[in-house]
Amino acid sequence: MVLAEFSMFPTDKGESVSQYVSQVLKVIDDSGLNYQLTPMGTILEGEWKEVMAVITACFEKLQPQCRRISVNLKVDYREGTESRMHTKINKIETILQKKLKS
Repeated sequence: MVLAEFSMFPTDKGESVSQYVSQVLKVIDDSGLNYQLTPMGTILEGEWKEVMAVITACFEKLQPQCRRISVNLKVDYREGTESRMHTKINKIETILQKKLKS
């Protein structure tokens, strides 16, 4: 199972790029993969090929419209099929014995 945190946006479209980021989020949402949107990026969860296919589809959505695209990607792979998107946070909260902001 892969957790991938990434952000993708054009750097040649001025200060506000929300219209492009929203296109990326539509691709993610339409993919059917489990995801979590954050203010600084999106976390995807799934099998390697599925996650990388969605990230590629996001790039291919922006490429015809943008001459320069920035992608930040962080990946955590762990063998198994158990969802870790929320269990990783739950584990830390258990250790700290308190609810954290997430």
